Amino acid sequence: MKQMVWLGGFVGSTAGGYIPALWGGSLFSFSSIILGAIGGAAGIIIAWKMTN
Repeated sequence: MKQMVWLGGFVGSTAGGYIPALWGGSLFSFSSIILGAIGGAAGIIIAWKMTN
């Protein structure tokens, strides 16, 4: 279970951080950092719900 939560956080934060690059933004922009945090939290929540 613990590994799945970590994996969910990693995948979510990676996907969220990459989203601004789709519209031409930088991977190190403010929106990339915010969306990476939101994606990480969403990934953790989804992985936690899937394992319980």
